[in-house]
Amino acid sequence: MTVAASRPEVRTAAGTLRGGREAGIVVFRGVPFAEPPAGALRFAAPQPVRGWGGVREAVSYGPPPPQAGYFGMDEPAQDATDDWLTINVWSPEPDPGAGLPVMVWIQGGAFAFGMSSLPEYDGVRLARDGGVVVVTFNYRVGVEGFAQLEGAPANRGLLDQVAALEWVRDNIRAFGGAPDRVTVFGESAGAGSVAALMAMPRAAGLFRRAVAQSVPGTVFTTALAADIAAAFAAELGLRPTVADLSTVEPSLLAAAGDDVTAKISQWAQRWGRAGHRGIPFAPVADGDVLPVTPWQALADGAGRDIDLIVGHTRDEQRLFNLITGVLGKVTPEQAAATLDVLAPGPDGARRYREAFPDAGPDQLHELVNSDWLFRMPSLHLAEAQTTGGGRAHLYELTWPAPGMGGALGACHGLDVPLVFGNLDRGGTATLIGEGPPPEAETVSAEMRTAWTGFATHGDPGWPAYDTTQRLTQIFDTPSAVTAYPEEASRQLWQDHTFSALPLIGS
Repeated sequence: MTVAASRPEVRTAAGTLRGGREAGIVVFRGVPFAEPPAGALRFAAPQPVRGWGGVREAVSYGPPPPQAGYFGMDEPAQDATDDWLTINVWSPEPDPGAGLPVMVWIQGGAFAFGMSSLPEYDGVRLARDGGVVVVTFNYRVGVEGFAQLEGAPANRGLLDQVAALEWVRDNIRAFGGAPDRVTVFGESAGAGSVAALMAMPRAAGLFRRAVAQSVPGTVFTTALAADIAAAFAAELGLRPTVADLSTVEPSLLAAAGDDVTAKISQWAQRWGRAGHRGIPFAPVADGDVLPVTPWQALADGAGRDIDLIVGHTRDEQRLFNLITGVLGKVTPEQAAATLDVLAPGPDGARRYREAFPDAGPDQLHELVNSDWLFRMPSLHLAEAQTTGGGRAHLYELTWPAPGMGGALGACHGLDVPLVFGNLDRGGTATLIGEGPPPEAETVSAEMRTAWTGFATHGDPGWPAYDTTQRLTQIFDTPSAVTAYPEEASRQLWQDHTFSALPLIGS
């Protein structure tokens, strides 16, 4: 690294970058790690980035990929260029000999939206306090990244993630990181991506440790993914092929995906649980990029050489109940319908009611949704990892956030600001409230210490999970290590297999 007027410069394989400094941390933003997936490369696997001459400024985030319109996330992408595949680096010691641990973040967003430029993902505090190099990046989402299209590889968004990890392997030493000390960590769809990467032969050797926060249980069969893609294309009067869609403006294609999602419940009889929950995108078990589901792969030993932290929040579903307007308003009929679709086994609805005899419609609806989509897939990933001979550490976040009068509890996504230590920016105020309370700082410090300690030396501070004691780290005030607390749900789901979701109708 060289320094000119306090502006750090780093030489990468593709050329020289000039970054900046923030709070004692060197920061480089918007660095391309692959060629723009446009023109002849639209819907293709990511291609190596071409080099540049001179010094490239790296102080601004790259443009977000085209994406769904949830929460206005499509607006920043409307007028953006197609240079979507960029990476960002925060380093406390950009010396090629520093050999610092590297933490590579994969953001969530239902595989439909998300961008690394959100203020919640700023890496300054995690890098500074944890002594680690933090990396974030964009990957293709929605139709661009995950629709099953004729003439295109499946799971293009996952292939983008592999390309980003290859960039880290080839370049991170120049930023002070050690390429053999890489930890991937992600939440929600990012956690599903982490699980998928552990199962992907193309990602083998690119990371040593993994943290999966709220793993979704959704992986599609090729038949289901192709049928959903056909519905996207039909919105535009086209076929789900590269030939038909490659000239469609990305924003129009994303809007077509939104149109299908808006009426996805109409497809519930055909698309099953994915239709019932309104989930149009997920990794596809295509037999190639992702050979089998992560649960099967890990049980077969694919993650034996990767240390894993995996866990979930206690009240995963509550945020979605708020978003869909049913928080505190679930009818008995809605709860019954959800139990019939999501509860495991032919008598799952009855067993849920027996396991939670005092639960009303709201709690039953929340429990079965939380269990099906996040809690039990996360638990089963830990169990698959141990079955396959690997090591897993299980956690649950139970600290109830004070935002919205405490109505959301320990809801989905609460762990993100706590892990990054960004308690006062972005959408965090909805969860934590204006001005983070001391309890938030306490839980955040504990989670950051655990995550960075795990990335540094493989020990998050609590014992590995096993199927006898089931020891679990509970993050709360106070925190504690105890037997897995969601025992009733665990027993309900213990014989369930998280298989790839099929196409129901034809």
